[in-house]
Amino acid sequence: MLEMTREEFEELVAEALDRIPPELTRLMDNVAVFVEDEPPAADPGLLGLYEGTPLTDRGEWYAGVLPDRITIYRGPTLRMCASREDVVAETEVTVVHEVAHHFGIDDERLHALGYG
Repeated sequence: MLEMTREEFEELVAEALDRIPPELTRLMDNVAVFVEDEPPAADPGLLGLYEGTPLTDRGEWYAGVLPDRITIYRGPTLRMCASREDVVAETEVTVVHEVAHHFGIDDERLHALGYG
């Protein structure tokens, strides 16, 4: 497995978020991004997870709720990548994929766009 500290991986996630165009990040609302070492045991190969209510599903009822949560998993990413460059690329794809879920874009569309 490729070695990378949690701090280095968190920096890659932050850099991937910084590469999202500002006109999109300004629209993100009530969402927090986290890095965890491993996903739930039920899905050990999971690279990222979005939990919450997509912007497209929010209505007048949406108030006073906890932030949506995007989690990027370090362990599976490092295990599937052969080089630091691979980790950078995979982290960017995963971050964009999970942010897209926040905007209401489903997996089928993301796969068609190359972010599957």
